[in-house]
Amino acid sequence: MSQKNEFKLNPKPSWKELPIASIIPQPSTSRFYLTGDWRSFRPVIDKDKCVGCGLCWSYCPDAAIKWFEDGSVEVDLNYCKGCGVCAEECPAKAITMVEEVEE
Repeated sequence: MSQKNEFKLNPKPSWKELPIASIIPQPSTSRFYLTGDWRSFRPVIDKDKCVGCGLCWSYCPDAAIKWFEDGSVEVDLNYCKGCGVCAEECPAKAITMVEEVEE
């Protein structure tokens, strides 16, 4: 006679219900939460200075830079947290960080 293991599924809490320093239990959940509200500075790209190297895209820790086949880039402000890594790594100095203001 075989024994059948019974597992009870525990409902996972929402990330908003987790205590500080917790790990979000489900992968790929950040696309559902707009994290751009966290920033106090945002990147502005001078398209005339941009050389299309893609370093901003490759260094962005939030994958908030969209890099297109023609070499142009744009920032997805829904997810950009304003860390400034893109501006720091841009060899053409085409990205500047400006203070976010409430409208």
